[in-house]
Amino acid sequence: MSAAAGGTGPVREVFEYALLRVVPRVERGEQINAGVLVYCRSRGYLGARIHLDENRLRALDPEADPAAVRAALHAAECVCRGGAVAGGAARDDPGRRFRWLTAPRSTVVQPGPVHTGLTADPEAEADRLLRLLVR
Repeated sequence: MSAAAGGTGPVREVFEYALLRVVPRVERGEQINAGVLVYCRSRGYLGARIHLDENRLRALDPEADPAAVRAALHAAECVCRGGAVAGGAARDDPGRRFRWLTAPRSTVVQPGPVHTGLTADPEAEADRLLRLLVR
């Protein structure tokens, strides 16, 4: 990492993030955080961290299907990775994939609002946000 202008610390770049929320019964609006998406344009980074707490999911909806929720969360991870696993989004750049993932939707897995921050390491930031906001 290079030093910041006039300083000795690492260069911090703007990043964006959004939570992935599980809303097992859309009509009730109750939700749990189950992942985080992190995008840093200057580093070309798009990543997801996922953690589904099945006990919390069942507390909101005893009939919820954890396997289906995990599949939807895994699909978001695949879109972040890009390449063949991203399906139709494979040709899109990371920014376009992030915007697609954070577009509002009325499904069981929904993105929260997009927030911004500064980071020297977007991958470490994704891990930190998962610990802070999801686990």
